[in-house]
Amino acid sequence: MLTAVGSDGDGRAEGVKDAARAAESNTLLRVLARCGFAANGIVHIAVGAIALAIAFGGDGDADQTGALKALAAAPLGFALLWVLAVALWALAAWHLVEGILARASGTVQHWRVRLSEWGQTVVFAALGVLAASVALGARPDAEEAAEEASRGVLSIPGGPFVLAAVGVAIGITGVVFVVMGIRRSFEQKIRVPRGAWGAAVKTLGVVGFIAKGVALAIVAVLLLIAAVRVDPETAGGLDGAMTALLALAYGPWIVGAVGVGLIAYGLFCLTRARYERL
Repeated sequence: MLTAVGSDGDGRAEGVKDAARAAESNTLLRVLARCGFAANGIVHIAVGAIALAIAFGGDGDADQTGALKALAAAPLGFALLWVLAVALWALAAWHLVEGILARASGTVQHWRVRLSEWGQTVVFAALGVLAASVALGARPDAEEAAEEASRGVLSIPGGPFVLAAVGVAIGITGVVFVVMGIRRSFEQKIRVPRGAWGAAVKTLGVVGFIAKGVALAIVAVLLLIAAVRVDPETAGGLDGAMTALLALAYGPWIVGAVGVGLIAYGLFCLTRARYERL
C-alpha cells in the first residue's frame, strides 16, 4: 500500500512537470511572457517619471499604483491596462512553470531557485490584478493599504516580529538587487547584444538594479521602524519611501536620482523582452 501511494504521488509530480514542460515550450506563452517584461518596464518607467516630477516639486504617487492610475488617465488607458494585465499574468505563469522545472544542482540551490521563481510569480500576478482593477475603475491607495496591512499585522500576537520579518525579507531583496547590479549577474539572464548597444544595455541594468534595490531597502527600513515603534502609520510602500527621502538633506536630488534609476530599470526590462533567455 505504501509503495502504491508513493508511486501515485511520484506519478502526479511527474504529470505536473510534464504539463510545465509543455507550457514552457508553448510559443504563445513565450511571446506573452516577453510582453510581460515589457509591461513591467512600462510600469517602472512611469514610476520613475512620477518620482522625477515629485523631485521637481510636482505631485503624484511614486509607486506601481500611482503609475497605473497615471496610465489609466491617458487616451485609451483602460485598454492599455488590460494589455499590461494579461502580459503580467503571462509572465507570472512563466515564472510558475520555471519554478516547477527549477534546474539547479544540489537541493539547497534547487529550492532557492524554485522559491525565487515562485516569489516572482506572486509579484507579477498581483501587479496584473492591480492593473486590471484600475482598468475597471478602482483607484486604490497603496500607502493607505500598506498602513492598514501593517495595522492588522501589529494587532496580532507577535505582530511586530512578523512585520519586522517582512521588512527584513524586503531588505534582503533590495540587497540582492544591488548586488546583481554591482556584479552584473543579470547578464546571465539575457543575451547581451554586441557593440555599443550591448554596452548601453549593461549600463541600464547596473543603474536600474541598484536604484530598485535602494528603493526596496528604504521600504524595508520604514517597515522595521514601524515594527519597532509599533506604529503602522510609519510603514509605507515605494511612495512612502520617496516621501521619506524628500525629508533628507538634498532629498529632491536623491529622489530624482532614484527616479532616473527606476526609468533605467524600466528601459532594461524593455530590452529583456527581446533578449531574455526563455
